[in-house]
Amino acid sequence: MTVSGTDGPAEKEFRQGRADWLEIRAGDLAAVLETAGPRLYRLLPTDLGDLTLVAAVTVARVAADGARAQSVAGTARWLERLIPRGHLHDLEEAVRELRSRLAASGEPALWSWNAEGWEKMLLWRWRWSQSATEDLAHDLAGWRVRWSADIPGTGAVDCPEWAPRRHGRQLITPTEFVAGEPEPLRLLAQAVLDAPGTAAAVQDAVLVREEHLQGARHLAWLVEQEVCVEQLEAWCRRHQATGSESTQAFLAELSEVVTRYMSLVLQPVTDALSACERALLDESRHGARRSAVDYLDAFLDAQEQPGEDAWRDERLSADVERQVREHHELGETTWHGMLGTVPVWYRIVTSREERAAALAYSGKPSTSVLRVRTGAAIQSVLSDLFGGLSDENEEWYPEPGIEIDYTSDSAFDLCALLAVSQLGHARLEFMMPCADGRFQRLRSVRARVREDDTFAWRRWALEVLSELVPDPEDLADLIAREGEDGPDESDAEDAKTRSDDRVASDSGTSAPVARPAREGLPEALLGKVRGLLRKAENSGATEVEARAYLDKATELMAKYGIEQAMLDDVAEPERPVDRIVDLYPPYVKEGRRLLARIGYVMRCRSVYPGGKDNRHRVHLFGFETDLQATEVLFASLRLQMLEGADRADRLHRPEREDARAYKRSWMLGFIREVTARIGVAQQTAKATAEEGTEAGGDGASGRSVALVLADRTAVVEARLAGKYPTLNKLRPTKFKGTGYWQGVADGRDADIGGAAFGEESQAAKLTH
Repeated sequence: MTVSGTDGPAEKEFRQGRADWLEIRAGDLAAVLETAGPRLYRLLPTDLGDLTLVAAVTVARVAADGARAQSVAGTARWLERLIPRGHLHDLEEAVRELRSRLAASGEPALWSWNAEGWEKMLLWRWRWSQSATEDLAHDLAGWRVRWSADIPGTGAVDCPEWAPRRHGRQLITPTEFVAGEPEPLRLLAQAVLDAPGTAAAVQDAVLVREEHLQGARHLAWLVEQEVCVEQLEAWCRRHQATGSESTQAFLAELSEVVTRYMSLVLQPVTDALSACERALLDESRHGARRSAVDYLDAFLDAQEQPGEDAWRDERLSADVERQVREHHELGETTWHGMLGTVPVWYRIVTSREERAAALAYSGKPSTSVLRVRTGAAIQSVLSDLFGGLSDENEEWYPEPGIEIDYTSDSAFDLCALLAVSQLGHARLEFMMPCADGRFQRLRSVRARVREDDTFAWRRWALEVLSELVPDPEDLADLIAREGEDGPDESDAEDAKTRSDDRVASDSGTSAPVARPAREGLPEALLGKVRGLLRKAENSGATEVEARAYLDKATELMAKYGIEQAMLDDVAEPERPVDRIVDLYPPYVKEGRRLLARIGYVMRCRSVYPGGKDNRHRVHLFGFETDLQATEVLFASLRLQMLEGADRADRLHRPEREDARAYKRSWMLGFIREVTARIGVAQQTAKATAEEGTEAGGDGASGRSVALVLADRTAVVEARLAGKYPTLNKLRPTKFKGTGYWQGVADGRDADIGGAAFGEESQAAKLTH
């Protein structure tokens, strides 16, 4: 049994992992401010220490203000105190610009239901980066004035790894914990934990939860120990069911040891974590049903984010004013929506009494104020915002209330209610008509919700959502169909635009030019490549034969592409082109990923245009030869990916695991391997070409193969930047199935194989 003393390896690992993670996350958030709010970023003060940390705190505080329904002017006021002479600059415009782009940034720490937790966490982190004087109270007062916020003080959150010490223990693994137990228990526990099956189960479980943890190594360590405990308890339960009475008693004693480890070591650490860290741990847990985070993540992808004018507090945005007018004409006074990631409830005030009550409303939680129809028994039959009058002449002071109908057949309604439940409040907008027929905002207030209401609403929304759309990946399509009242009049124009873009892109300019477009791969080569791919796709081919056919096809295209690049460097340079590629179900997201990654290693770049109408499209940029090779390979590998996922599902999916989740995770592993193998073929062809160039002298152009290819890639990226000057990073891909490593193995054995690909940012995974 280990007692408190010097820090053990587990404590050091936990502390270092946490420090590294916070530094990386602060850098990520600072990058959001730099790209989404460049005007505000340039104004940040230099006297508060590390600029990266100051930027991270600033963007989290702005996001938290948005979640609290704080006005733009209110946010600008504390920024004036933070930034010396900040009032000289148009801070309000900078705040509007930033707020309008936060949801689209894809940074989950800045979503409304996470922002306040990250605000506190980063303020605590910033405080510990400051050099304090002997007068701590004076320091805290100065920091409070500068940030216009209470700075979190010392507590368990400073060193959660020390929390077990109140029980006389350190943060240790289950194996270390049972080391001091009697020999039979110790030996049995160690044997179970060291078993290959246990190790594989722990690895798979941690992998499934890894992406939800946002790279936090200290949280991954906790998850690993939790899974070890789960595996040990599951082993005990299995053998207790069939063992003798003495065996059952012995295993019950072992279970008690495991329970003590959880309560004395792991649980104190979890309790001492910050709110945002605990949320990440909770959100990473999975079961038969999807979590709220899964649906809300997909919900944000399906939403059109508001522009800067939506954050102008002094007047309604054009979009909201249109909604107000439409609802007013229909005689409706109450409805709901979303403003970025913040749930909003709208109400048109039509009388003096309502106006008085709306202005007096405190925003405190009350069942009479916030009423939600959730398909259960209606607690109130009021359809108006305020309680009715018993007598027109009687003096009264109405209690405000708003009743929203969230229908069980609308995915948008259910997700909006889920957002209310997750956040714990909604932004309540009171509006009133003017004499000239226009509308103006009377008041914007934060309407808080009772905790027991949020629990009930969350449970109901998740239950109905899991039946309406079992897989969150399909949520965007369902919401898009809900919003289609009929044929979209812009479809024809959009198709014409895409056609015009394609014609223009094939010529490489926005106007016709005399030089004809390149034809891409020669027909003879193309026929040979397609023949090889058909042989690889043939179900009668062995794994070795399929791999050989695909290797040869990839080698031919890589060799031709590099040869063409070297010829173009001597002759008239070819211009890059671009084209829109439409993808079709099933598994559109995985198809987009496969296409983008193949294109990346073939020296092409891609953009996901974003928006409802473009969710099944990829915009590819590159030279004609490379683009055509990309499309040929993609057509073959997509077919093999779909067939391979079905085969792996039949042969390897664990019992009771969701089939779609397993297939998606398998596809991610498959894509990792096949695209890496294509990259190896490209590198091999480049090395061969370099050797040929060196053997034959300096070459006609006198430039190396590597330099020529690098220049072509730079030209492609410049064309992309010209078309999409502002790009956002995609959110990290999350998956819950356990088929990832099987997909890696199948990708290595059956297809192109190779080393693992890099991080998401290395491929062209951008959205406009």
